[in-house]
Amino acid sequence: MVRAAVLPAVGSPLEITDIELPEPGPGRVRVRLAAAGVCHSDLSLSNGTMRVPVPAVLGHEGAGTVVSVGEGVTHVAPGDGVVLNWAPSCGSCHHCGIGEVWLCAHALAGAASVHARSADGTELHPGLNVAAFAEETVVAANCVLPVPDGVPLTDAALLGCAVLTGYGAVHHSARVREGESVVVFGVGGVGLATLQSARIAGASTIIAVDVSPEKEALARGAGATEYVVASDTTAKEIRKLTGGQGADVAVECVGRAATIRTAWDSTRRGGRTTVVGIGGKDQQVTFNALEIFHWGRTLSGCVYGNSDPARDLPVLAAHIRAGRLDLSSMVTERISLDAIPAAFDNMIAGKGGRALVVF
Repeated sequence: MVRAAVLPAVGSPLEITDIELPEPGPGRVRVRLAAAGVCHSDLSLSNGTMRVPVPAVLGHEGAGTVVSVGEGVTHVAPGDGVVLNWAPSCGSCHHCGIGEVWLCAHALAGAASVHARSADGTELHPGLNVAAFAEETVVAANCVLPVPDGVPLTDAALLGCAVLTGYGAVHHSARVREGESVVVFGVGGVGLATLQSARIAGASTIIAVDVSPEKEALARGAGATEYVVASDTTAKEIRKLTGGQGADVAVECVGRAATIRTAWDSTRRGGRTTVVGIGGKDQQVTFNALEIFHWGRTLSGCVYGNSDPARDLPVLAAHIRAGRLDLSSMVTERISLDAIPAAFDNMIAGKGGRALVVF
């Protein structure tokens, strides 16, 4: 029996309770968690913005130590530090075949499986495959990647979602070039990773936008050269900060229609907007046909940073070892498993950067 954060039903409060994990069968790995980040996607699962089978153990951004492995697992062994990969690629679908592993058709197939049982025998699912909000978890072998050398195990949890997403949004989706201007909407965990990644890419002007004035120091510490408190005049302020033209690139990390529209409006003619935030079906964004022609802008979605974790983790590790990427600075709160519901409340209120559950 291990303690875990369970979502009993969509819209219900999380329950911190004991669950019974099975031993790892063929092709599976048991991991003792060192840390798990509290991501906005977990909140989206709990409120129904993203749909997965429930009841479920939430948590998808984590790292830990291998406890045991099932038959056929050879790339990790007991005692190894690993990062959890919540969206493993199958390697055989159309998208995997053309190298777009972040769009794998079967990436979330494991979410429908039976992960564990509650004390009364109720079947529990893994919210996004890896069920990281627990002292231990059992996952498919392709859901674990070795922690790169030189990366502290607790900090490595952030690599599993926020950092891969933010880095990929800058380097794979928006393809930020040295000297370009970048505006980042939303200074949460992903936004902070995006700001650091824009700095690494050599962006000249890096503007952070958030509804909270209190996040300015956090944003500037991550690389922002300018800070704008979100308002009805945000797009005008960004154009003023970029010589009247607008930013070359906007990265939206919020997932709201109004913010996506503002991000688009904040870019120059021919600019690029990448949407990382996950919004609901009710969030409708509208454009007229003439402005699409006239502005010549690009609007693109971005899943998991358009990243291939196996390819990108070594690159990120090199930036960490060189001091260019600081994982610990993204963490504004280190909490226990019991404090996850309060961390959800803080996210809703727009407070802080990344809350990290430390086991």
